[in-house]
Amino acid sequence: MNTVATFDTLVRQYAGVRAQSLALCATLEAEDMVIQSMPGASPAKWHLAHTTWFFEQFLLGRDPQYQPYNRDWAYLFNSYYQSIGPMHARGQRGLLSRPTVAEILRYREAVDEHMQALLDGEVDITAQALLQLGLNHEQQHQELLLTDIKHALWTHPLHPAFRPTRPPAATAAALPLHFLPGAEGLAEIGWQGQGFAFDNETPRHKTWLAPHALANRLVTNGEYLEFIKAGGYRQPTLWLAEGWDAVRAGNWKHPLYWEDGLDAEYTLDGMQMLNPVLPVCHISYFEADAYARWAEARLPTEAEWEVLASGHPVRGNFVESGALHPQAAPTETSAVQLYGDVWEWTASPYVNYPGYKPLAGAVGEYNGKFMASQLVLRGGSCATPQDHLRPSYRNFFYPADRWQFMGLRLGRDA
Repeated sequence: MNTVATFDTLVRQYAGVRAQSLALCATLEAEDMVIQSMPGASPAKWHLAHTTWFFEQFLLGRDPQYQPYNRDWAYLFNSYYQSIGPMHARGQRGLLSRPTVAEILRYREAVDEHMQALLDGEVDITAQALLQLGLNHEQQHQELLLTDIKHALWTHPLHPAFRPTRPPAATAAALPLHFLPGAEGLAEIGWQGQGFAFDNETPRHKTWLAPHALANRLVTNGEYLEFIKAGGYRQPTLWLAEGWDAVRAGNWKHPLYWEDGLDAEYTLDGMQMLNPVLPVCHISYFEADAYARWAEARLPTEAEWEVLASGHPVRGNFVESGALHPQAAPTETSAVQLYGDVWEWTASPYVNYPGYKPLAGAVGEYNGKFMASQLVLRGGSCATPQDHLRPSYRNFFYPADRWQFMGLRLGRDA
């Protein structure tokens, strides 16, 4: 079972996580925070409201005497918890001009006041576990807030920056690419030990690893550019059938935020010249798979990735660095960039582990019901909080998704 952090730690984390969500919006105007640029993304103000609703619903709502801030808002800010009640259509969140940003900020303040009163009293172990889940849930939405606003600002014809533009970091030549032999035979994956983990990371179980090798670093912009110039987006034999359909339907010619001239890409610092040594990002599973096939390699499985990553500390380029963009690989002889920079596509479908059981109650809808038609990504990104990650962390998206910080590491059979 998950181990709940000490209560004092959770109380400190609550204040820090809630403050961080607001800090991420510091450079945004109210007009920025209402935009929904595609059905799969959400306005910034919705993220602020939904994460607040989560604490109100699952913690404050345990008290039958608690009166919700506004009962009608449960319909607006419930995301997908069908067992709780109906919700506003996800693709229409950008049409909600009311409540205003100012009203949502007052909502956050009110719920935080009630939460503080709750935390000042006796809090049972069930509530502590829900609090820990809620904090990790809000950290997930902090990353989504950044990636969603990036997409929204990119759709603006002038491509405004998320924040005052900072000069790009100077980089040297790319770290040479080589392959590291992976572990073979019977291995164990899945969460173990102390601390928090989502239910989809459990139970820990045995799996078999065939002989394989994984690249020491992520694929770079420069390497992906070679794939494009070699006609990668014009060769159907490199693509899965559904991927080739996506290429043609979307007229894909390059990663999501690259300019057609292949010399610049949109970042949260605005438009920047394309740096060939930085990791390629904002590519779909289909693009990652096609590139790997072109490179005479393949994508790693999530088991191969986790066994390698388990031998390395969780360090890298996370949201705390302030870069908000992938950075060049450090010069080391072992595997690098396992954590941070970009979420790494794997070849593994997002399915349950043997013996998996979702959490009881409505929070059981958090992960398990999405175990169909999606692929697993590992490692976190430049928009992920460092303390949110661990080797067993499983992210998941549909194979055509590209707006997250998604990239790839090559694997191959040995």
